[in-house]
Amino acid sequence: MPLARTSDHLLGDILKILLAVILPPLGVLMEVGLGKHFWINVILTLFGYIPGIIHAVYIIATR
Repeated sequence: MPLARTSDHLLGDILKILLAVILPPLGVLMEVGLGKHFWINVILTLFGYIPGIIHAVYIIATR
């Protein structure tokens, strides 16, 4: 059974998503650290800003 989201977690996720729209790797870094998803996001952002945003929001929303 998944845990209920508190308002603190919701506000944190909203902040991360806003940062992900401004600078996608920063939002991913805050969510997962310097792992494979961060480096994938850096590459996607270099190829195109929109793919980086989509990947960042996906990572933040699914964790």
